[in-house]
Amino acid sequence: MEFKLKTISKAGIPEAISKVELYRSLNEPEEAESICRDILAVEPEHQLALRLLGLAITDQFCGDTSDRCGEVETLFNGLAESYERLYYTGLLHERRAKAQMQAGRSPHTLAPLFEEAMRCFAEAEKIRPSGNDDAILRWNRCARLLQSHPGFHEDKESEAFDAIDSSPV
Repeated sequence: MEFKLKTISKAGIPEAISKVELYRSLNEPEEAESICRDILAVEPEHQLALRLLGLAITDQFCGDTSDRCGEVETLFNGLAESYERLYYTGLLHERRAKAQMQAGRSPHTLAPLFEEAMRCFAEAEKIRPSGNDDAILRWNRCARLLQSHPGFHEDKESEAFDAIDSSPV
């Protein structure tokens, strides 16, 4: 059975945004995603709805191929402000790496994702609005995670040992 979706009013968008934020805080990202799609059907360039849709999708990441990274990247690339494009793309990479880490992926395969997130955060930091330290906070979180997780250190040490071991005598 197929249903024709109903359209919300433009006047209802602020209340719909509030519901998106509520559903995300209740860990119901599918509900938040649905509402964002309703908002974007009425106002396709609504910046907050684009950001929240991308975040709601990343809230659903489980660390496998079903994660919709390409869709989120497209959403975040559609943001008007350079700072936001960089910052939210960094969040995408960070959340992807964390989901894959939770799924048990090897740390050495995750390091490039964290590094890309940190690169985006560093670029965003350079152009951040005055008083906005979000990019710094995210960069620091990635750095602390990389420093505290033993798998990231073991792989680096083992690679260094392999390089020394294979050098000519």
